[in-house]
Amino acid sequence: MCTTHQDTVDAPDAGSAPGSLQELIEAELYMPFPFLCNPHQSEVADGLDQWLHAYGLTVDPRVAAMISYTRPAELASYNSPTMSPDLLQLVANQIAYQFVYDDRAEDIGRGRPSRLVPMLCESVGILRDGQPPSTPLGAALTDLHRQVKERCTPAQAARWAANSREYVHGLLYEAVAQTEPHRVGIGLCGSIRSLTAGVEPFYPLCEAAQEHELAPEELGHPAMPRLQRLSADAAVWIPDLFSAVKEQRAGGVINLALAHRRAYRCSLPEAVSLAIRRINRTIREFERLFKEIEPELSPAGIGYVEGMAGWIRGCYHWSRSVPRYADTAALHVGP
Repeated sequence: MCTTHQDTVDAPDAGSAPGSLQELIEAELYMPFPFLCNPHQSEVADGLDQWLHAYGLTVDPRVAAMISYTRPAELASYNSPTMSPDLLQLVANQIAYQFVYDDRAEDIGRGRPSRLVPMLCESVGILRDGQPPSTPLGAALTDLHRQVKERCTPAQAARWAANSREYVHGLLYEAVAQTEPHRVGIGLCGSIRSLTAGVEPFYPLCEAAQEHELAPEELGHPAMPRLQRLSADAAVWIPDLFSAVKEQRAGGVINLALAHRRAYRCSLPEAVSLAIRRINRTIREFERLFKEIEPELSPAGIGYVEGMAGWIRGCYHWSRSVPRYADTAALHVGP
């Protein structure tokens, strides 16, 4: 049975003044995509626990607690509600892996980005050259790569590996930016966030979820890169709104809302509202562009773009209910 957390995903009453930061976000954010979840969420969550245990990623109690607070299978279910169980399992495994990898990179690179180089080079070697792993994280990535190559076409697997390498490189840029936060404006923050979002590696899996492979002219359509960028940006900026309280307390820099706060020297609720305006423009452009090219797409092409939209919807509903961002509902913004 799919867990929907309806107590936290119901919209606030229309016309009521927001009392918390979460209510402000829910009142101002434009979200045209309805809540959906995958009926295989529970079984995928069980499979995810087994996979993480098999590679020793949850031996550390702190990592196990992080997984409990982030609910990767729930995020996979919300952003991929129509995926088959086997592909949804792969999505959930990869989401959890990236959560673990991202937190590990943050710990290792804090204050000294050069310490990240061995970890990142191992990942690039696995993804680019098929090198054998030397760490549990590397072994988990090697298994993910194997699963992708078995489930996807060679071209899809190549795109997955290329997008995953870009994500790895982005974590080094983030670590460098953290050392001098005063230099990180909204534009630079957005550029780094687009790399560290970790959303685009999932787009080849959205391709693989279609009944037929996309035609080259569909993947190569001039509008497709823009749709990918709009989707990935909106999908990662929305959690930035909900994580702003946590990131501010932790000294985080690469967060869209906090970048607006630094740039405009305003309160956190004001910065969140400014960031929401940018996200709303992004989502509306995605809608408009999709509508324009939809008549040119096959059912597989339409399903692929709908998979991108699923990440926008899924990240929103996941962010509203996940315990990791509970502080957002506790922060009062009223007079």
